[in-house]
Amino acid sequence: MTDRHSDLLQLKNLGAASVNILHAIGVNSYADLNNMGPVEAYIRIKNRGIHVSKVMLYALQGALLGIHWNDLEPSVKQRLIEDAAAQEEKNSQPS
Repeated sequence: MTDRHSDLLQLKNLGAASVNILHAIGVNSYADLNNMGPVEAYIRIKNRGIHVSKVMLYALQGALLGIHWNDLEPSVKQRLIEDAAAQEEKNSQPS
């Protein structure tokens, strides 16, 4: 694996499959994920036709915070779901 692979693989919650998915949306490092944010990354993954559950959204947030996704506060999980739904709704609106 290259350095950019190991950067993401060192984050909590992310394994090889998750890293490959992130590469597919242009996320190649912690900095890329941090700049994009977990909600945008999650939406881009879904828009690529990759079937992921809300656990992926939690995992991305946890990776940025350095904690296991299951240790996120329920209020944080709820906010992530709401933010993703709002962004998806916004993206579905005609221009």
